[in-house]
Amino acid sequence: MRAAALDAVSESLNTSGMILRGGFNFGTNEDAPAGPKGRRAASVLLVGQAGAPPWPHFQRWRAGQPIDLADPLDSFSRHVIGTVAAKVSARAVSPSDRPFLPFQSWAMRAEGLHPSPLGILMHPKYGLWHAYRGALLFDHEIAIQTPQDVIHLCDLCVGKPCMKACPVDAHTGTGFAYHSCIDHVRGPTGAPCRDGGCLDRNACPHGTHYRYPAEVQAFHMAAFLG
Repeated sequence: MRAAALDAVSESLNTSGMILRGGFNFGTNEDAPAGPKGRRAASVLLVGQAGAPPWPHFQRWRAGQPIDLADPLDSFSRHVIGTVAAKVSARAVSPSDRPFLPFQSWAMRAEGLHPSPLGILMHPKYGLWHAYRGALLFDHEIAIQTPQDVIHLCDLCVGKPCMKACPVDAHTGTGFAYHSCIDHVRGPTGAPCRDGGCLDRNACPHGTHYRYPAEVQAFHMAAFLG
């Protein structure tokens, strides 16, 4: 895939607020999922967002869907990425596909990122306010630049405010206290988390220009709570 074709993919995604998040060619002896024709894929492009540009597009799409639609954001992402995949003869895949594909590893490789103490990949520009919504698999190689060395901002952060804002210390640096988090957010003092998102995530000083609006964070928190 040449640069002009990559630009065309980007333009198609931009109409829904999504962006390309890098990609790479699989090595000859590397395990790779099936491409659009069923044989081993040669390359992958990651698709996602930076900040909340997809939100208004998602809301307009959601208004035309059944009220009881399960996992609406995942369905929206599949719709957007699947439409682009059909245009460029690619196979669209999602982080929720079973068996799970190694999206975290792909993302780290595609953009040279590393996990924050919260587990979310730290981006040098977007901070913690970004996401990967799917990927495009191709039967041919793509002409995409290898990411340069990326400074991991978490290594330079001395105070680690992301580890100090949670009322129940859900993030310990070695794991996530899932049940403690759920119980608190659902409880009588959990309104700040329910309405405005994870306090630890919001405490991070990086990428604040891309921080999701409160309504978007509340949506994600509600999905997390189930």
